[in-house]
Amino acid sequence: MQPEPQFYNIINDELRGSESTHRVTDPRTGDELWPCPVATTQDFEDAVAAAQKAFTTWSQTTVPERQALLLRLTGVLAAHADELASILMKETGKSKIMADIDVQASMGQCMYYAHNALQDEVQHEDEHSRVVATHIPLGTVGAICPWNFPLILSNIKVVSALVTGNCVIVKPSPFTPYAVMKWVELSRGILPPGVFQVLNGGADLGAAMTEHPGIAKISFTGTIATGKRVMAACARTLKKVTLELAGNDACVVCADVDLDRVVPAVASGGFFNAGQVCVASKRIYVHESIYDEFLKRLVREVDGKFGIQEDGYAPSVFGPVDNKVQFDVVKGIVEDCKNKGYDIVLGGKTEGLGKGFWLPPTIVSKPPEDSVLVQEEQFGPVLPILSWSDEDDVIRRSNLANAGLGASVYSSDLAQAERIARRLEAGGVWINQPERPNARAYFSGIKDSGFGGEMGKQGLLSYTYTKCLHFPK
Repeated sequence: MQPEPQFYNIINDELRGSESTHRVTDPRTGDELWPCPVATTQDFEDAVAAAQKAFTTWSQTTVPERQALLLRLTGVLAAHADELASILMKETGKSKIMADIDVQASMGQCMYYAHNALQDEVQHEDEHSRVVATHIPLGTVGAICPWNFPLILSNIKVVSALVTGNCVIVKPSPFTPYAVMKWVELSRGILPPGVFQVLNGGADLGAAMTEHPGIAKISFTGTIATGKRVMAACARTLKKVTLELAGNDACVVCADVDLDRVVPAVASGGFFNAGQVCVASKRIYVHESIYDEFLKRLVREVDGKFGIQEDGYAPSVFGPVDNKVQFDVVKGIVEDCKNKGYDIVLGGKTEGLGKGFWLPPTIVSKPPEDSVLVQEEQFGPVLPILSWSDEDDVIRRSNLANAGLGASVYSSDLAQAERIARRLEAGGVWINQPERPNARAYFSGIKDSGFGGEMGKQGLLSYTYTKCLHFPK
């Protein structure tokens, strides 16, 4: 029998427990998992002090020195990939395939920034002067992270902070703290003490991070409502802030598509990780001339490949809803559809599904445009399929007033696809493919879906001040 894993807050490279602990529920089984220490106010103050002390020397390291250490962090992830994946499977309910994606993508992020970073650049030069822009670190970054992809979405903040010369304190979601805490623990000794720390806690810890004058930047991924509170709190100390918030992405399917190829792609865009992806396809607009055939094929595709699979080692990219809070949100949306008599063509069951937070993939045909399912991000396995006939009309309906994270367009006519994509109000639009963020591409939302962005070289700018050096000639 394997010993029960132990978890610690990591402060100044030291393991620290706590008198106060909490346990996470395994979403797949409903079983309680391991005790996890909750950081105290003193733990937080100690972490900030350690980071501030470390920053004085860490900020003076060169980019190549920092990139070499990112390669070593990649090695930690690789050496402990199975251990971290097994923890992720328990705390998120992911299948082995999905947990491996979380670990492998984190390794890819480390590798990308180990070979790509901000460089000095000449901004102006004439016979009188030469101006060079250089990028210097901010200080200590507070990374407040979500639960749907714990490692990927923590790691992008961590490596962005580290390669730009900042220290970072990670606060994982209290719904999924284990893998992130274990990853930081396993990474001890690579970076100077105080550079890379982790604290487990709830909303009170997040609030303290946004208000503390010793933290220079907050990178937050979560809901719009919480993001607005984060931004307001950061304003009091003029912190830099990056917010990646809710999406409710539109997917536009044109009349000329190859259904054999597009239907599986849309199914993956909507039900990958049970719809718990920030840029998942969440509203599907299908041209009326192919609507009936598309819907029939989509139901067949989803019913055959996505669904409740109790064996976590089965080859599935579908899983349970991650936690009870979100489970109740998604369940409420399905019940609202049932109570209002919407046409549920697949799924819809919310009771008698056994242990854990399982909901079957649910497809709703042509719910009203003003329904909760269409207007609010469901972040779960329930998908509205709507119809359209006029291009201007579908673009108007796709462009919600409060959301603009991602979108997708499917058409055999690339000129049409690009024309629609350029008119969709979203930070990223995927053409003839499901929405999948890429560490090499800037990722940001517009309107209420975000403030600033992450990923790619451009994402590193928010972790730095740009200083201009003016040289005479």
